[in-house]
Parts: sequence; structure tokens; C-alpha cells
Amino acid sequence: MKLGVFAVLFSQKTFEEMLDYVAEAGLKAVEIGTGGYPGNAHCPLDELLENGEKRQQYLEAVQSRGLMISAFSCHGNPISPDQSLAKESHETLVKTIKLASLLQVPVVNAFSGTAGDHEGAKYPNWPVAPWPMEYSDVLAWQWEKKLIPYWKEIGRLAEESNVKIGLELHGGFLVHTPYTLLKLREETCNAIGANLDPSHLWWQGIDPVGAIKILGKAGAIHHFHAKDTYLDQDNINMYGLTDMQPYGNIQSRAWNFRSVGCGHSIQEWSDMMSALRTFGYDYVVSIEHEDPLMSIEEGFARAVKNLDSVLIKETQTDMWWA
Repeated sequence: MKLGVFAVLFSQKTFEEMLDYVAEAGLKAVEIGTGGYPGNAHCPLDELLENGEKRQQYLEAVQSRGLMISAFSCHGNPISPDQSLAKESHETLVKTIKLASLLQVPVVNAFSGTAGDHEGAKYPNWPVAPWPMEYSDVLAWQWEKKLIPYWKEIGRLAEESNVKIGLELHGGFLVHTPYTLLKLREETCNAIGANLDPSHLWWQGIDPVGAIKILGKAGAIHHFHAKDTYLDQDNINMYGLTDMQPYGNIQSRAWNFRSVGCGHSIQEWSDMMSALRTFGYDYVVSIEHEDPLMSIEEGFARAVKNLDSVLIKETQTDMWWA
């Protein structure tokens, strides 16, 4: 496995400054935002698509520092009832797949998106309970009329481009659990898989090691985000796990994102790395930092230190003892 970072963390740095900082930290990979919610501070998407020489210079800047691009990321909502957002998200995703194909970047990360509750809706609707039955009807309509048709189209494009799609299992979007990911994959194609981020699993009550086993057996883990979550049981008792308080309400929130090792033990992170290797994932572990208690530099350094101690970096050997 290789240690990397989701480079939007360093959007305040130039492309070259970011690459130098990451290389000096001893990492081997960068995941780069191309638009959508992460922005495109380090990827002039249209410029790179139009100019082969600039693409080569871009790639050389990465590789000359001993780095690789693990994925391009363009998290958005391509099935949003907000037509302008849906159009922008779709166009960015299509362009990102094309650029990934040209630069031989194997994975494009995204969100599945969330539709409205009918054709004339103004806002996304995320059903989280089967009853009253209106919620089940809305969910069925969203999957049949919006989610599956859209990702069938994108899945075909990804296959033609030799690119895999990593959907982040993020609350608020229709694909947010191992089950919903595998259901969509079954309805579309194997190019659709997970960008597995344990931070979103913990607050849903999902054990990340268990999720790795489920998705790994299906060959459905395409990328991995390393971010932790602290669960505050006292606040859970008040607000529940679907806590709608702003992320800035750190003291009262039921859960908060944390740097690796600040929400769950290093042993638990070690167990995840072992599960990834056991069930077939031997690619990049990409640090994502959204810790409200730490600076970018401190949170990043903490994650690097903790992951360095548990990452399985070398290829497994023969069982020489047996």
C-alpha cells in the first residue's frame, strides 16, 4: 500500500508547492480535486484536456517528485433537482473521466448524488425511514428514474475510458452504505465501486472492518480515504446520529470528524489496514483532513505519523514458516 493525501487540503498552495510539501512529508501519492465541492485549485481541467503538452508537464511535475496521482475527485450532485448544479456536476465528472483516461489515472472519485422527490422538485430529498410509505415511494422513484439510469450511462463511459468510479459512502446521498453501493453496482457495472471512507461509516453505526470485508469480497473497493470520527455518546443521547447541527458546534455535536487516531484507536486503524490487504485492496490510503480541533499542518502530520505505523507497505511473502 502507498500513503497519499487528498490535496484539496492544501488548496492555498500552488500546485508545485503542494507537491513539494507532500513529497517532503514522505508520501507517495496525491488525490487531486478537479471541481465540484472539492474545487479545482490544482487542476485546470479544461486547459489540460485541450493541450497534450501541458498534460505531459503536469504529469512530469508529479512523477519527478516520486509521486503518483491516485485519483481525480469531483464530488458533486449530478442528479440534483437543481438543474444548474446537476449540469455542472455532470459536465465536470465527464471531463474528469476523460482526463483520467488521458493521464492513465485509474480512479475518479465522486458522490452518487441525491434526487428530489418528483420531477418538479426544487431540493434534494434523502429518505431515511421506510414509513410512512411516502418515503419508500420516493426512494423507489429516485433509484428507478434518476440514480440507476444516470450511473448506467457514466458506468459505460468509465468502462470505455478504462477508469473506475469510486463513490464515497457519504450520508445525504443515495449511495451511503455497502448495501446501496452493491445494489447500484449490480444495476450498472463493475466500474462502479467505493471510495471507502470509514469516517462516514462510524457515525452510521457501520463497522469499517466489516464493510471492508463485504466490499472487498465483491472487488468493489476502488479507493480509500483515511479520516476519523469521534462519537460523543452524551451528545448522541440528545441529538441522535443524524445530528443536523453545524459542524462548528463542536461541543454539542453527536459526532465530529477527527484526524486519524483521534477518534478511534491505532489498533482499529491497524485492523482496517490488515482487512484491506486481506480482502484484495493494495492501493493508496489517502489522508483527508477535516478535524475542527487541529490546524491543517498538525492534523496532517498526526495522520501521517499514525498511518505510517500501521500501513502495510511491502508485498506479502510466501508462508515460509509453513
